[in-house]
Amino acid sequence: MTIKIINKSSHDLPHYETEASAGMDLRAHLEDKIILGPLERIIVKTGLFIELPVGYEAQVRPRSGLAAKKGITVLNAPGTIDADYRGEIGVILVNLSKEAFVINDGERIAQLVIAKHERANWENVEILGETDRGEGGFGSTGV
Repeated sequence: MTIKIINKSSHDLPHYETEASAGMDLRAHLEDKIILGPLERIIVKTGLFIELPVGYEAQVRPRSGLAAKKGITVLNAPGTIDADYRGEIGVILVNLSKEAFVINDGERIAQLVIAKHERANWENVEILGETDRGEGGFGSTGV
């Protein structure tokens, strides 16, 4: 699949690091570094604008290393970029650590996963089909 992209940053286009990678790293596009204090959140711009085909979304997800090592994650993970959005891709980052985190221009801040999706139509009914699980949720099938 080919996706149209405008890159207003000075960084390379997002790309897959390995043959089996599902996501591509997004990089911060900044004029000045950002200091993200504990429990602070910010939208970090990427300089990227995309045109997805209808039936696809781009999911913005945390980078596992950044989350595990620094406590930095994507606040609304996964964030969804719809096929009709034409604005700049921004990443909502939050610092869940006890230390300030410096975001520099070019920093790998998130992953982008392209995913196909379906559109649903609702059907109003009075009764739903029964299952063994029934109404059990929130840990009802185990810890």
